[in-house]
Amino acid sequence: MNPIWLILMVLVPIAGALLVAFGNARNAYRDALFASFASLVPALMALLEFDFTDSASFQGLWSVGWLEPLGLSLSIGVDSIALLLILLSVLLGPICVLASKTAITENRRLYYSWLLVLQAAMVGVFASRDLILFYICFEFTLLPMFVLIRMFGSTNRVAASTKFFLYTFTGSLVTLAGLVYVVYFAAQRNGEWSLDIGVLTTAAAFMSPGEQALVLGAMLAGFAVKVPLFPVHTWLPLAHTEAPTAGSVILAGVLLKLGTYGIYRFAIPMAPVGFVEYAPTIAVLAVIGIIYAGLICWIQDDIKKLVAYSSVSHLGFCVLGLTAVNATGLSGSVLYMLSHGFSTGGLFLMIGFMYERYHTRDMRRVGGLASKMPVWSFFMVFFAMASVGLPGLNGFPSELLCLISAFQADASWVAAGEPGAAGVTLGPWYAIFAGTGMVIAAMYLLIMVGRICFGPLTEPEGHHAHDVLPDDLNLREIITLVPLAAGCLVFGLFPGLLLDAIQEPVNQTVRLVESAQELALPRPGAGPETDAGVLMILDEAGAEGANP
Repeated sequence: MNPIWLILMVLVPIAGALLVAFGNARNAYRDALFASFASLVPALMALLEFDFTDSASFQGLWSVGWLEPLGLSLSIGVDSIALLLILLSVLLGPICVLASKTAITENRRLYYSWLLVLQAAMVGVFASRDLILFYICFEFTLLPMFVLIRMFGSTNRVAASTKFFLYTFTGSLVTLAGLVYVVYFAAQRNGEWSLDIGVLTTAAAFMSPGEQALVLGAMLAGFAVKVPLFPVHTWLPLAHTEAPTAGSVILAGVLLKLGTYGIYRFAIPMAPVGFVEYAPTIAVLAVIGIIYAGLICWIQDDIKKLVAYSSVSHLGFCVLGLTAVNATGLSGSVLYMLSHGFSTGGLFLMIGFMYERYHTRDMRRVGGLASKMPVWSFFMVFFAMASVGLPGLNGFPSELLCLISAFQADASWVAAGEPGAAGVTLGPWYAIFAGTGMVIAAMYLLIMVGRICFGPLTEPEGHHAHDVLPDDLNLREIITLVPLAAGCLVFGLFPGLLLDAIQEPVNQTVRLVESAQELALPRPGAGPETDAGVLMILDEAGAEGANP
């Protein structure tokens, strides 16, 4: 794959942001829409050129030296998982711009320019193959989202933006400390400084279990906040509720996945033994988040806050799949990262379209909209069913795989010859308790749909028709929803399209964890010669700077 497509997916939205920021304010929407659609061209070319028969290898590799004596360079490249997350980020770009046409009427240049910068930063996170570029892009996503919430949010936007920034920035600083230690350890072992993610991952396998546990804790401090994982989730409902519609779509669709992607790409490969040891504890936090957030959703009257808490519950399944550390769990987790962006992104768009017309998110003040807004209600029910996990829609296969993976991460299952990662013990009880979250989700989402779509029409007192928008969805709004609805349907009916694409990198990660377990844990029948052989093979791979 030609690396120019990855470069253009970063540069095109940045160029668009500059055009919007310094152009005519009246053309801000048009220029932003053009830049976001233009980003789809290199994305499509990257998809067409990517070799999915070798999906585990990083393709489109490109590097430019920068302070080379210190091992600093800017490197990009993607495997199939990173590419698919980039495609999701680029797809949501024009959708968010289209959805904002009538919602944002002031400071348009500021709004659209930061929205485009945010898109470029997200692509940079997934395309990075060196630590410095990853961390710069990872941290830089905070600034555009902070501005979008602070300047264009609802009544409590100041508190929401401040809490969002403090939580995520503080956690990221601790994560940086853990990553710096990995860099130092690799430099001591290899005799030279390098920030290449492949080199660092290979070298990190030689850290002691205690060192890996500390590095894992540091990484989770930032990545768990980003997910967010219970109990560091409290910033998300406020940020979601106060953010503009496009901000909520980006937050749910991509930004939360920076946390789960960080766990998959860094925490598991760089601290495999530590992650396996503490996987049950992390899984318990994930299950608590699934149930706890679901119960909170049950009593919400603010429909946007309800969907926000549902993201905490849904991402708990994603983390549960990661903690199983087997092919089923990692596949289900990655599939959830992608599918959640379609269904929950669609729900936030529906809420935004309703809010533009009624200026309220309170289900006690508005309801029974099916009689007045049948098209809106159709899409609302559709995305709610996808979020519930209805068979045939995208939420079902990802949730099912994450639950099955908990069963497979059990000693009896592994002993029976089924796939599993040595040392991880979850088992049926984890799956059973997490499964109750699916029942709770069905209840609160169906109650929400019943109140907001069906029954007698209820409108806020003093409501009058919107000056620009019709009662029901217009063509522009329908166009924003169709790609997300199509994604929910296609990937629900044919999940193999995504599972086949991600299978090889997932299997590679599982093999890496198993190799690290062989190196660190005593094995029946293994002597010093065998251990030395494993050690020598990994050591040679680290010295050559091979990707894991």
